[in-house]
Amino acid sequence: MTLAIFLLSRLLMADAGLPGLEAARNRQDRVALEKSIERFAADARTRQDNAEAQYRLALANSYLAEVAMEMRDKTKAREAAEAGMEPARRAVALDPRNAEHHRILGTLCGQVIPANVLLGLRYGRCAQEEIEKAVELNPHSAAAYLSRGVGNYYLPASFGGGVEPAIRDFQKALDMDHKFADAYLWLGIALRKAGKNGEARKAIEKSLELNPNRIWARQQLKKTPAR
Repeated sequence: MTLAIFLLSRLLMADAGLPGLEAARNRQDRVALEKSIERFAADARTRQDNAEAQYRLALANSYLAEVAMEMRDKTKAREAAEAGMEPARRAVALDPRNAEHHRILGTLCGQVIPANVLLGLRYGRCAQEEIEKAVELNPHSAAAYLSRGVGNYYLPASFGGGVEPAIRDFQKALDMDHKFADAYLWLGIALRKAGKNGEARKAIEKSLELNPNRIWARQQLKKTPAR
């Protein structure tokens, strides 16, 4: 039964074009992501009562915000993240028991903050509450722990975040999915910030072994000293 559900979910993702989104994210292809957003936005407008249509649009905007931040375009990152919030909220309203819908809303709220820290008070609560809701609804979601870890990475220790909670979350994500390339990547970034360069390089190298197409992972490896 578990295998059948997994295979069905992969087929649904393929039909939705989600692997194409991830591939575009990996190669930092903003044009491809923007084209996907146009297509998904048209679908979301005609199917406003369909949670998955809203989710796909929110996810595409989240990937675009991620790539924009990687390319140091904070304005575009904020615009994409804010554009994804409305469909994400609609997906949550339509299917409130879906952990992934809460995760993507929390992720989008969190993605605005590094782009403009002054918006932390406005969106910080949304980021924390929605991702915690995702963990509550699905405590086995590696993606939810990854999102929480990224939030902790950017959240100052004085507010309950910091590098150590982030590392714990990334390791928890890997407990859930030991082949999760993004979790290894962020674990490496956090370990580097903690001054553990040797461990950081090993984590980022593992990420690239699992996902050799991720440009940002290659960039992060170059920034990480051997010791």
